This record gives sequence, structure tokens and C-alpha cells, in this order.
Amino acid sequence: MKKLLGVLLVLALGVFSYSFLLADNDQPKPAGKLVVFHAGSLSVPFAAIEKQFEAKYPQVDVLRESGGSTKMARLISEVGKAADIMASADYNVIDKSLIPDHAALNIRFATNQLVLCYTDKSKFANEVSADNWTEILQRPEVVWGHSAPDLDPCGYRSLMVLQLAEKYLKQPGLYEKIIANRPLKNVLPKAKQLVALLKNGEMDYAWEYRSVAVQHGLKYVTLPDEINLGNYLHNDFYKQATVEVSGKKPGTTLTRVGKSITYGVTIVDAAPNKPAAEAFLAFMLDPEGGLKVLEEMGQPPFVPARVPTKEMHALLPASLKPLVEIKQ
Repeated sequence: MKKLLGVLLVLALGVFSYSFLLADNDQPKPAGKLVVFHAGSLSVPFAAIEKQFEAKYPQVDVLRESGGSTKMARLISEVGKAADIMASADYNVIDKSLIPDHAALNIRFATNQLVLCYTDKSKFANEVSADNWTEILQRPEVVWGHSAPDLDPCGYRSLMVLQLAEKYLKQPGLYEKIIANRPLKNVLPKAKQLVALLKNGEMDYAWEYRSVAVQHGLKYVTLPDEINLGNYLHNDFYKQATVEVSGKKPGTTLTRVGKSITYGVTIVDAAPNKPAAEAFLAFMLDPEGGLKVLEEMGQPPFVPARVPTKEMHALLPASLKPLVEIKQ
């Protein structure tokens, strides 16, 4: 009798184990097309993340589209283009353009800082430094530029850096003097266009994120933390800088206020492929996955990633909750 009970127990355990494994294997794996809109400054790391993610989930085809964060958000909110994920170089773009009508989440995952980029072809390349860059940008023969403030956070942050330099260096009028030597034709829609102009020698200096400079092998001038927007401890100083940009509706404007650089990412409410979107974010926010890629490419990640409230954390998919903390 004992032997019979033992046999039955073994059989029962075997059936349970088989059923458990079968159920696990029956879980749908992410598949299909995954549309990711992202800031241009994320192009290089996201290309690497895409490759690693598709190796892990070969049934998913990641389709990335990059550009100025504000422009990409407007493609979703105003044009109605379909996207699963939106990653912005300024998390405030998600707050202002997508929440609450088009998204509920805003996960902050990385920081950065502004630097003045140049190459060996740039005029005064052997002379420029953290001590004299303001004077060099005023020289008539120097060609410098930045991305468009209405389309790209790097654009309005470039102007903020110049405003902060005036205050930090205590040189009234410095901002206007530098801007006077930058014609409007040097304000380009995409930051990556500036990289191309620098490399072919058509532009001497351009404002970019440090990560972009590292990824593209550009030389750059590092600025004090009080100016570069890269240190949250200086937020009280940063908020002295303000830039007017176009608003949600034609003819309206928004005031961008200086704040330390923080990247955000969200799943779009109308995402056509939410299972793949959740899997992508789980990989992207993994300290050994996407966040590691960012770190290796010169962009400091937040480990773990962050959301500001308990309410937002409660909205996270189960797979993301262990990867995200609640922090202002």
C-alpha cells in the first residue's frame, strides 16, 4: 500500500511539473513590429539596444525613428502617428505633450550634460578652452550653431547654457553678444545634422550632449557644473535660464525653465504592440541590459530608473516594477 501511494505521488508530481512547464511555455512571446520614437541623442545607444533586444526576442522587429524630442512627441499627439514607445531627451516633453491624453507613464532613466563640440578642422581648435570659449564664439570668422529650440531639447538647452554662462561669469550682455554671431541658418532641426557639419568642416563649433560627443569621437569643451545643466544640485541656479518655445497649438508658446538634464521614456496608450513594448522597456531599464549600454556610451543612467509618485509606480507593468523606484 505504501509503495502504491509512493508511485501515485511521483506520478502526481510529474503531472504537476509537466503542466507547469507547459503553461510557462504557452506564455506568448513578444512578436511583431515595435515602433520606437526617440531623441536623436539616443540613436547610437538605441541601435545597440535594438540589436541585443532582437537577439533575445527574434520574433520582434524594432523600427526606430529619431529626431528632436518635441517633434517626435508631436508626431504622436498632433499628427496621430502610431508608436509604441517614446523616449525623450527631456522628460518634461512627455509630461507636457503626451500626459494625460496619450500616455500615463514617465520613467526617468538617464542624465547628460551640454558640451561645446569641435574637431581638428575647427578654427582655433588648438586654442579653445573652458576659459575662452565665450570669446571664441564671438569671433566673426567662427561658424557655430545649435539645434532648433522648438523641436529639440538640446536646442533650448543650448540657449540656457549661454544664459547661465552670462550669470555665472557675471558678464551682463554676454548672451546677446554670442547669439549675435550665430545666424539663423545655423539653427538646424536635428542635432545629428550638426555632427555632420562639424565633421566635414562646414561648422566650427556646435552644442551637443556629452554622450553624443563621445559616441561620435568629437572633441569638446567641458563646462562648469553651474553651466552645463548636468548636476541636479545646481537646479536653483539653472532655473534662472528660460526659453520660449512653440506650444501645443499654433500661435501659442511654452516657457522652458532651466533644470538638470533628465531623459524620460513612456509606453504610448494607443501602442499597437504593448507586449513587445513592455518587453523592450524591461530590457532597456535592466542594469545589465540597456542601462549598461548607456553607461558604456558616455551617458550616466539612473540605476534604478525612477517615477515620481506611488500612483505612477502602481501603473507600471509587473515586469517593470522591480526595475523602477519612486523618487522625485
